[in-house]
Amino acid sequence: MSTPETPALSQDSLARLAQVIESRKTANGGDPEKSYVARLLHKGPDAFLKKIGEEATEVVMAAKDADHGGDTGKILYEVADLWFHSMIALAHYGLTPAQVLAELERREGTGGLEEKALRKAQQRALQEEKGVLP
Repeated sequence: MSTPETPALSQDSLARLAQVIESRKTANGGDPEKSYVARLLHKGPDAFLKKIGEEATEVVMAAKDADHGGDTGKILYEVADLWFHSMIALAHYGLTPAQVLAELERREGTGGLEEKALRKAQQRALQEEKGVLP
């Protein structure tokens, strides 16, 4: 939800960033010598997945610091880094922020426990279908 101090990040903003990331792929002319994104994509999943793990840890650390009087602005900074590196992963796997937003919209109105139970039931049905479960 946006406030006057923090306008909502639009799907357009995410789409523009996704386009920039897409343009940094080597196949699209991205140069690993000149672009951080191109370098991460060129190095492959291990490089950007490691960054996602690091950024997720930094989000947790910033939140823990905020619980003890630290600057909550650091949480925003670290979450932005996490989202950015996650968008690099999306691009690598041919996915888009719009697909993530569609998934979040699909989940809207569904309780977290309900969603988890549904996923478990679907996984169990798939395993039974494959003959993995008795």
